[in-house]
Amino acid sequence: MTVALAGVEDTREYGQSLARLLRAGDLVVLTGPLGAGKTVLVQGIGAGLGVRGDITSPTFVIARVHRADPARGGRVPLVHVDAYRLGAVPDPRAEVDDLDLDATVDDAVTVVEWGEGLVEQLVDAYLEVRIDRRDDESRVVDLVAHGGDWPARLAAFPTVAAR
Repeated sequence: MTVALAGVEDTREYGQSLARLLRAGDLVVLTGPLGAGKTVLVQGIGAGLGVRGDITSPTFVIARVHRADPARGGRVPLVHVDAYRLGAVPDPRAEVDDLDLDATVDDAVTVVEWGEGLVEQLVDAYLEVRIDRRDDESRVVDLVAHGGDWPARLAAFPTVAAR
């Protein structure tokens, strides 16, 4: 499923809509170039999940856990990972193993920026979100289902969620 988004706010709103599809145990792998809007999309997902704290890129800490906030209607925690720096080591999969993400993946929504080829083994099925930014600051988001019930969930996702 491919959607065109006009800009940053639309990307955040789209993430918020996307959060309605997500549940504990889901893995979302974000791909796209620097500045495409991956963290902005995660901010929207966090808002949609009703988690605590500001969502910023976890590039230097690699992973952040955002707890569900009942006051915001929070229903599931968000684990936000940035695997960008992991690609610079000889065996980045070993570093992913060291993060112990499999310990939290069943209890939270785990979103991994730059995770392609590194984290898919954590679960049997996952959602890949490809984001690309055009010269006019608009974005193109492509949702790709990888196994499980993702095809059915995506079929029920309204494409009108983005303006």
